[in-house]
Amino acid sequence: MGGRKMLEIVPIPYEEKTVLYHLIQFYRYDSSEFDGHALTGHGVYLYKYLDHQWTEEFRRPFFLKVDGELAGFVLVMLDVPKEYVKVSTADRTNVISDFFVMRKFRNRGYGKRAAFHIFDRFPGTWEIRQTARNIPARTFWNKVIREYTGGAYNEVILNDERWNGPVQVFETGCKK
Repeated sequence: MGGRKMLEIVPIPYEEKTVLYHLIQFYRYDSSEFDGHALTGHGVYLYKYLDHQWTEEFRRPFFLKVDGELAGFVLVMLDVPKEYVKVSTADRTNVISDFFVMRKFRNRGYGKRAAFHIFDRFPGTWEIRQTARNIPARTFWNKVIREYTGGAYNEVILNDERWNGPVQVFETGCKK
């Protein structure tokens, strides 16, 4: 009994947009203490890029599932247009725009495994950013990226019109 549970990273079809929307509500609730997102008068959090996940060619939405149960999501942007890049000077940059693991599945290695899978699946230059006040996210990403790259990454702290917070930049080819 026990054993390692199976983690799946599954592309989200447009038909499951509502499921992603519901998970985004949990994500926004969890992160609201750091980023100040407020509920609308209808009791929901807005997320202006929901439809963009299927209308912009460079976006890739994925569900995280543990033994078939929804455990979170990762929203990836591949070879993104320069206006979405904050620090990287590479010709082509990949970005994790949003990353969420349900509380039930946190601190069990699923987030790290999901991140490693995404980095392996889409090689190249990566840019990962967190809002300035989200210390738990910064701690998570520095630990994961340090382990993935063997410490071969740069972190820049921005506080300007581009972004307010840390941004980690690395190459997936640096993996040791």
